[in-house]
Amino acid sequence: MGLLEGKTAIVFGLANDRSIAWGILQAFHREGATLGISYAGEALKRRILPLAEQLGCNWVEECDVSRDDQIAAAAEKAAAHFGKIDVLVHSIAFAQREELSGLFYNTTREGFRIAMDISVYSFVALAKAFQPLLNPGASLITMTYYGSVKVAPHYNVMGVAKAALEATTRYLAYDFGPQGVRVNAISAGPIRTLAAAGVSGFRDMYKYFADIAPMRENITIEDVGNAAVFLASDLSKRITGEVLYVDSGFNIVGVQIHPEFSQRQSASA
Repeated sequence: MGLLEGKTAIVFGLANDRSIAWGILQAFHREGATLGISYAGEALKRRILPLAEQLGCNWVEECDVSRDDQIAAAAEKAAAHFGKIDVLVHSIAFAQREELSGLFYNTTREGFRIAMDISVYSFVALAKAFQPLLNPGASLITMTYYGSVKVAPHYNVMGVAKAALEATTRYLAYDFGPQGVRVNAISAGPIRTLAAAGVSGFRDMYKYFADIAPMRENITIEDVGNAAVFLASDLSKRITGEVLYVDSGFNIVGVQIHPEFSQRQSASA
């Protein structure tokens, strides 16, 4: 019997088979969850439908999370199809490409607004819309990144948005606690997703990460999926308002020294 047997989970933010959302959906499917999938726009539909078919998922809905009417419509359709749900995953982030290079202080007012609206407020809006559908013991999960607490060059306004998202996670956890609903975030290391491709210098950061992280390994969407299973399951039923790092230990390293330098120091000692 899977860890999510008898639970219904809706995942927002699937873009393709390299998305973090796809890793989560595969893990949820493996553990027996009934699934729903939401994607951002008509252009993604041809990619999403074959993936949904692989998982036997027959609730697949487009939802532009910048529009309250579409969020409300998604909640209404979920209520009609599932009745109640147990897990809602927010795997959504967006900033205009020009905001993810150069100097942070050049962030435009409109670019700042868009990043906050899509990457942060959408989690609040989804939580509110789906609140009546949540079973006791339900779990809300969002995706963040270490650029929320430390500077990641060129991550710029998205780092600020992720910091706001983590604060949002704590405030939602406080609000939903009396309902018996948990709210947590997963902070994954860099993964080659469609969203990551828009960050200037990502390839170099990705390569550097494995050299510095204590486990000397990059992160996969499967790793994130397994962590999401834990947060979605009853194994984590007393955990809320937390950020779970899935990053091979990268976040614990204070002074980042290239491994070749460390080896030279050890040899000369």
